[in-house]
Amino acid sequence: MLPMPSAHIHPARRQRGVAAVELALLMPMLVVLLLCAIDGARALQANIIITNIAREGANILSRSGGDLDDSSQDTINALMASAPPLNVNQLGMMYITRVMGEVTNGVSRSVVLDQYRWDDAERVQGFRRNGYAPQSKVYGCSAWSNAGKCSSVNSASRPATTVMTGKLDPGEVVFVVETFYRFDMLVGGFTTGNDTLPTFGPDLYSMSVF
Repeated sequence: MLPMPSAHIHPARRQRGVAAVELALLMPMLVVLLLCAIDGARALQANIIITNIAREGANILSRSGGDLDDSSQDTINALMASAPPLNVNQLGMMYITRVMGEVTNGVSRSVVLDQYRWDDAERVQGFRRNGYAPQSKVYGCSAWSNAGKCSSVNSASRPATTVMTGKLDPGEVVFVVETFYRFDMLVGGFTTGNDTLPTFGPDLYSMSVF
Protein backbone atom coordinates (compact mmCIF):
# COMPACT_ATOMS: atom_id res chain seq x y z
CA MET A 1 0.00 0.00 0.00
CA LEU A 2 1.40 3.37 -1.02
CA PRO A 3 1.79 6.03 1.73
CA MET A 4 -0.66 8.95 1.60
CA PRO A 5 0.98 12.22 0.42
CA SER A 6 1.38 14.71 3.29
CA ALA A 7 0.10 18.29 2.94
CA HIS A 8 3.01 20.65 2.59
CA ILE A 9 3.04 24.40 1.98
CA HIS A 10 6.16 25.93 0.55
CA PRO A 11 7.78 28.36 3.05
CA ALA A 12 7.92 31.17 0.45
CA ARG A 13 4.19 30.82 -0.26
CA ARG A 14 3.45 30.88 3.49
CA GLN A 15 5.46 34.09 3.91
CA ARG A 16 3.58 35.75 1.04
CA GLY A 17 0.28 34.86 2.68
CA VAL A 18 1.37 36.32 6.03
CA ALA A 19 2.57 39.50 4.33
CA ALA A 20 -0.76 39.89 2.51
CA VAL A 21 -2.70 39.57 5.77
CA GLU A 22 -0.42 42.08 7.53
CA LEU A 23 -0.81 44.55 4.65
CA ALA A 24 -4.60 44.18 4.75
CA LEU A 25 -4.58 44.94 8.49
CA LEU A 26 -2.27 47.95 8.13
CA MET A 27 -3.84 49.42 5.00
CA PRO A 28 -6.57 51.49 6.76
CA MET A 29 -3.99 53.11 9.03
CA LEU A 30 -1.64 53.78 6.13
CA VAL A 31 -4.45 55.45 4.18
CA VAL A 32 -5.33 57.65 7.18
CA LEU A 33 -1.68 58.66 7.64
CA LEU A 34 -1.42 59.49 3.93
CA LEU A 35 -4.53 61.66 4.10
CA CYS A 36 -3.14 63.41 7.19
CA ALA A 37 0.08 64.18 5.32
CA ILE A 38 -1.97 65.59 2.44
CA ASP A 39 -4.00 67.66 4.91
CA GLY A 40 -0.82 69.05 6.43
CA ALA A 41 0.49 70.10 3.03
CA ARG A 42 -2.84 71.71 2.09
CA ALA A 43 -3.03 73.58 5.41
CA LEU A 44 0.54 74.85 5.00
CA GLN A 45 -0.20 76.08 1.49
CA ALA A 46 -3.41 77.80 2.62
CA ASN A 47 -1.67 79.45 5.55
CA ILE A 48 1.10 80.80 3.33
CA ILE A 49 -1.43 82.26 0.90
CA ILE A 50 -3.59 84.01 3.51
CA THR A 51 -0.45 85.32 5.26
CA ASN A 52 0.83 86.82 2.01
CA ILE A 53 -2.56 88.38 1.28
CA ALA A 54 -2.76 89.98 4.74
CA ARG A 55 0.79 91.31 4.49
CA GLU A 56 0.26 92.71 0.99
CA GLY A 57 -3.04 94.31 1.97
CA ALA A 58 -1.67 96.05 5.04
CA ASN A 59 1.35 97.27 3.08
CA ILE A 60 -0.77 98.70 0.24
CA LEU A 61 -3.22 100.38 2.60
CA SER A 62 -0.49 101.98 4.70
CA ARG A 63 1.08 103.45 1.57
CA SER A 64 -2.15 104.75 0.07
CA GLY A 65 -3.75 105.95 3.31
CA GLY A 66 -7.01 106.39 1.39
CA ASP A 67 -10.55 106.66 2.72
CA LEU A 68 -12.00 103.16 2.84
CA ASP A 69 -15.65 104.20 3.08
CA ASP A 70 -16.03 103.96 -0.69
CA SER A 71 -13.14 101.66 -1.61
CA SER A 72 -13.01 98.96 1.06
CA GLN A 73 -14.81 96.31 -1.01
CA ASP A 74 -12.78 97.08 -4.15
CA THR A 75 -9.58 96.76 -2.15
CA ILE A 76 -10.59 93.49 -0.51
CA ASN A 77 -11.83 92.00 -3.79
CA ALA A 78 -8.53 92.85 -5.45
CA LEU A 79 -6.57 91.19 -2.66
CA MET A 80 -8.77 88.10 -2.58
CA ALA A 81 -8.41 87.74 -6.35
CA SER A 82 -4.83 86.59 -5.70
CA ALA A 83 -5.95 83.77 -3.39
CA PRO A 84 -6.44 80.86 -5.86
CA PRO A 85 -6.23 77.91 -5.57
CA LEU A 86 -8.03 78.68 -2.29
CA ASN A 87 -11.79 78.92 -2.64
CA VAL A 88 -12.09 82.19 -0.72
CA ASN A 89 -15.45 82.99 -2.32
CA GLN A 90 -16.94 80.18 -0.28
CA LEU A 91 -14.48 79.83 2.60
CA GLY A 92 -12.70 83.15 3.10
CA MET A 93 -13.06 86.40 5.05
CA MET A 94 -11.01 89.58 5.43
CA TYR A 95 -11.19 92.40 7.95
CA ILE A 96 -9.50 95.79 7.63
CA THR A 97 -9.18 97.82 10.83
CA ARG A 98 -7.63 101.24 11.31
CA VAL A 99 -6.00 101.57 14.72
CA MET A 100 -4.72 104.81 16.25
CA GLY A 101 -2.56 105.54 19.26
CA GLU A 102 -3.74 107.95 21.91
CA VAL A 103 -3.02 108.95 25.49
CA THR A 104 -5.85 108.91 28.02
CA ASN A 105 -5.18 110.07 31.58
CA GLY A 106 -1.48 109.70 30.94
CA VAL A 107 -1.81 106.11 29.69
CA SER A 108 -0.97 105.16 26.10
CA ARG A 109 -3.46 102.92 24.39
CA SER A 110 -4.69 101.87 20.95
CA VAL A 111 -8.21 102.60 19.74
CA VAL A 112 -10.22 101.46 16.72
CA LEU A 113 -11.02 104.24 14.25
CA ASP A 114 -13.06 102.09 11.87
CA GLN A 115 -13.39 98.52 10.68
CA TYR A 116 -14.50 96.89 7.42
CA ARG A 117 -15.22 93.33 6.43
CA TRP A 118 -15.58 91.57 3.07
CA ASP A 119 -19.26 92.05 2.29
CA ASP A 120 -19.70 93.14 -1.32
CA ALA A 121 -23.40 93.48 -2.11
CA GLU A 122 -22.81 94.64 -5.69
CA ARG A 123 -20.70 91.64 -6.71
CA VAL A 124 -22.26 89.25 -4.18
CA GLN A 125 -18.88 88.37 -2.69
CA GLY A 126 -17.58 87.72 0.80
CA PHE A 127 -20.12 87.49 3.61
CA ARG A 128 -22.89 88.35 1.17
CA ARG A 129 -22.16 85.09 -0.61
CA ASN A 130 -20.81 82.64 1.94
CA GLY A 131 -22.16 83.83 5.30
CA TYR A 132 -18.73 83.09 6.79
CA ALA A 133 -17.93 85.66 9.49
CA PRO A 134 -15.46 84.53 12.15
CA GLN A 135 -14.94 87.25 14.73
CA SER A 136 -12.06 89.66 14.23
CA LYS A 137 -9.33 89.36 16.86
CA VAL A 138 -8.69 93.10 16.70
CA TYR A 139 -12.22 94.20 17.55
CA GLY A 140 -15.43 92.20 17.69
CA CYS A 141 -17.91 94.45 15.93
CA SER A 142 -21.53 93.96 16.98
CA ALA A 143 -23.28 95.74 14.09
CA TRP A 144 -22.47 96.02 10.39
CA SER A 145 -23.82 98.29 7.67
CA ASN A 146 -24.87 96.99 4.27
CA ALA A 147 -21.60 98.35 2.89
CA GLY A 148 -19.53 96.11 5.18
CA LYS A 149 -18.53 98.83 7.66
CA CYS A 150 -18.73 98.41 11.42
CA SER A 151 -21.48 100.78 12.52
CA SER A 152 -20.73 100.51 16.25
CA VAL A 153 -17.50 102.52 15.87
CA ASN A 154 -17.52 106.28 15.33
CA SER A 155 -15.66 109.41 16.38
CA ALA A 156 -17.61 109.51 19.65
CA SER A 157 -17.12 105.82 20.39
CA ARG A 158 -13.63 104.47 19.77
CA PRO A 159 -13.17 101.11 21.50
CA ALA A 160 -9.77 100.11 22.81
CA THR A 161 -7.83 97.22 21.31
CA THR A 162 -4.80 95.27 22.42
CA VAL A 163 -3.12 95.58 19.01
CA MET A 164 0.00 97.77 19.22
CA THR A 165 -0.90 98.89 22.74
CA GLY A 166 1.70 101.36 24.01
CA LYS A 167 3.64 101.18 20.73
CA LEU A 168 1.92 103.96 18.80
CA ASP A 169 2.49 107.67 19.22
CA PRO A 170 -0.61 109.80 19.84
CA GLY A 171 -2.36 110.27 16.50
CA GLU A 172 -0.26 107.59 14.73
CA VAL A 173 -2.46 105.33 12.60
CA VAL A 174 -1.76 101.79 11.38
CA PHE A 175 -3.76 99.43 9.19
CA VAL A 176 -4.48 95.93 10.45
CA VAL A 177 -5.51 93.32 7.89
CA GLU A 178 -6.84 89.95 9.05
CA THR A 179 -7.52 87.01 6.78
CA PHE A 180 -9.51 83.92 7.71
CA TYR A 181 -9.93 80.68 5.78
CA ARG A 182 -12.25 77.87 6.76
CA PHE A 183 -10.12 74.80 6.22
CA ASP A 184 -11.91 71.52 5.55
CA MET A 185 -9.76 68.55 6.46
CA LEU A 186 -9.92 65.29 4.54
CA VAL A 187 -9.50 63.46 7.85
CA GLY A 188 -10.70 65.23 10.98
CA GLY A 189 -11.13 64.04 14.52
CA PHE A 190 -9.89 60.54 13.77
CA THR A 191 -9.22 58.65 17.02
CA THR A 192 -7.56 55.32 17.52
CA GLY A 193 -7.37 54.02 21.07
CA ASN A 194 -6.12 56.87 23.25
CA ASP A 195 -4.54 58.75 20.36
CA THR A 196 -6.18 61.48 18.27
CA LEU A 197 -4.69 62.66 15.02
CA PRO A 198 -3.82 66.39 14.87
CA THR A 199 -6.31 68.80 13.35
CA PHE A 200 -5.76 71.91 11.25
CA GLY A 201 -8.24 74.73 11.60
CA PRO A 202 -11.13 74.87 11.26
CA ASP A 203 -10.26 78.57 10.91
CA LEU A 204 -6.81 79.37 9.57
CA TYR A 205 -5.84 82.93 10.51
CA SER A 206 -3.27 85.58 9.69
CA MET A 207 -2.85 89.21 10.78
CA SER A 208 -0.50 91.89 9.46
CA VAL A 209 0.04 95.42 10.74
CA PHE A 210 1.53 98.30 8.76
